[in-house]
Amino acid sequence: MSADVETAIFDLLNARIAPGKSVSPEEVARAVDPEGWRRLLGQVRAIARGLARQGKLVILRHNKPADPETFKGVYRLRLPMPRDAPPPQGDAP
Repeated sequence: MSADVETAIFDLLNARIAPGKSVSPEEVARAVDPEGWRRLLGQVRAIARGLARQGKLVILRHNKPADPETFKGVYRLRLPMPRDAPPPQGDAP
């Protein structure tokens, strides 16, 4: 099912016409399972965090990039843009 979630994330984002457009986790979950989408929201969050750590995805809070390790609350997902900072790589010296 995680492959389905990842595929849905990128399918929805690639379908957006303008660069920088985002999708909600609910849209992703509904694309995977229109009937039982609510039970997928935790999985969408976990997969989004992993993709953000890899730099393949940006998690947005208040329309600004958020740290995938510490974000809380309502969020959206979008593809990385050139102006985005790279994801955190652990503790810096």
